[in-house]
Amino acid sequence: QVQPVESGGGSVQAGGSLSLSCEGNEFITGYYCLAWSRQAPGKEREGVATIDGNGRTRYIDSVKGRFIISKDNAKKTLNLQMNSLKPEGSGTYYCEASGTTPTGQGTQVFVSS
Repeated sequence: QVQPVESGGGSVQAGGSLSLSCEGNEFITGYYCLAWSRQAPGKEREGVATIDGNGRTRYIDSVKGRFIISKDNAKKTLNLQMNSLKPEGSGTYYCEASGTTPTGQGTQVFVSS
């Protein structure tokens, strides 16, 4: 399975949490640096977080301290724990190899105020 499959999105109120997951055996094991990005309606897609093969993580400023990216090599999943969600966090979330264009369908997140 090369194309990743994202899941875990949904609708939450501001302040709530969601846990996203991305599955894809070859995807998870085939790339050194993996990432989550998101695209809000009418806006450009933006990177949210990355994790490299050594477990080093990076986040955009707006999600630091609230989001946690992780990778489970045994389960072959890439995860994104999102806490204290804000309405501006709404959009379609994608997982991808860092620096590439997403190929999955994404999972939608809606945060109401």
